[in-house]
Amino acid sequence: MFNKIIPLDSGLKNMSQTSSPYSNYIIQAEPTLHNPDNLKAGEMLLNMGPQHPSTHGVLRLEVITDGEIITDVVPHIGYLHRCFEKHAETRAYNLTIPFVDRMDYLAAMNSEHVWAMGVEKMLGIDGQLPRRVEFIRVLVAELNRIASHFLAIGTYAIDIGAYTPFLWMLRDREHIQRLLEWVSGARMLYNYIWIGGLYYDLPVGFEERCREFIDYLQPKLDEFEDILLKNKIFIDRTANIGVLPLNVAINYGCSGPMLRGSGLKFDLRRVDGYSVYPELEFDIPVGQGIMGTTGDCWDRNYIRALECRESSRIIRQCLDHLETDCKRTPDFDPQAMCPKKIRPKEQELYFRAETPRGELGYFFRATGKSDIPFRCKGRSPCFSNLSVLHEISRGCMVADMIAIVGSVDIVLGELDR
Repeated sequence: MFNKIIPLDSGLKNMSQTSSPYSNYIIQAEPTLHNPDNLKAGEMLLNMGPQHPSTHGVLRLEVITDGEIITDVVPHIGYLHRCFEKHAETRAYNLTIPFVDRMDYLAAMNSEHVWAMGVEKMLGIDGQLPRRVEFIRVLVAELNRIASHFLAIGTYAIDIGAYTPFLWMLRDREHIQRLLEWVSGARMLYNYIWIGGLYYDLPVGFEERCREFIDYLQPKLDEFEDILLKNKIFIDRTANIGVLPLNVAINYGCSGPMLRGSGLKFDLRRVDGYSVYPELEFDIPVGQGIMGTTGDCWDRNYIRALECRESSRIIRQCLDHLETDCKRTPDFDPQAMCPKKIRPKEQELYFRAETPRGELGYFFRATGKSDIPFRCKGRSPCFSNLSVLHEISRGCMVADMIAIVGSVDIVLGELDR
């Protein structure tokens, strides 16, 4: 669905006044779901995107307006399609992890964790990994969850005109980026969680530095709530805007903060109880309509802010375990359980887990005769969350469109795959 370059007819050629090599061509607009000739009186078709700023990825929105009121929205996706699933069907399971990183590139640790646990379940080694490996996995995944939410909230703030919170969020996110770089050697695409283990143990002194960061973070979260979430201008721009009723969220398969913002306490870390999450204490925040209506843009951002607090609780508990019952030992090898050759038995498996944007799942079909999956399918939470956009945008103002899109928190690398 790209622009088409077509030759000008002879009549229009004479109107060309430029010597550009494209002077004899015109650009034909991309196709739209709505025919502009069939619009009602007073309606207008607007294209938002495809561009990166404010649309949080290369996303194009076909918007039908009646004056300043939105009557329909059609998302056009696929601009960032990179054939992840077909790549996964041509590589061994362990060689696909770098491709997994590039799906939700803002939460690569979480994506790696889901992929590794899914393959381990097929191999029958789930639950057999060293406890130190499991706690380190949860530790880095929750650090990445905070970093992802910080970027989501910070960019959302700047989308609607609040500049200082964006700088604050990026400043504190940088501490997490440095910690994860210290662990894996990369700032975004980590390749750290391997099937059966980890690339490497935590660096010496990491636990102490991480605990210092968590202590530093607590008052910063209070400051952030005061300057943004309780700001009257921010409340006016987000409360009662983009309201997502709970039944609509369930019917469209929404998950993550989108679903919990509508009032349902559903978190796969609790529901499925994978890894060592059943041993950890944390709450599941849900939208309550404190500033407006349950399920509005404000609620979704408030959920992400509260999840940062809960992730910091989880990180602190992981650090306690790593310093007590899962201490570092000279003979500890984080790759001891990593299989040399990965060849699951013939089976079909769907494995899911909770990422910052919701339920990320992978469907595998293994033949038992190859170390390459016969079929691999990724279930993107962003795809389901974005599909509800037209339901929560109807009746809103054009100026609220960006506020609604930002509250969904999409990553197009995962949505398009």
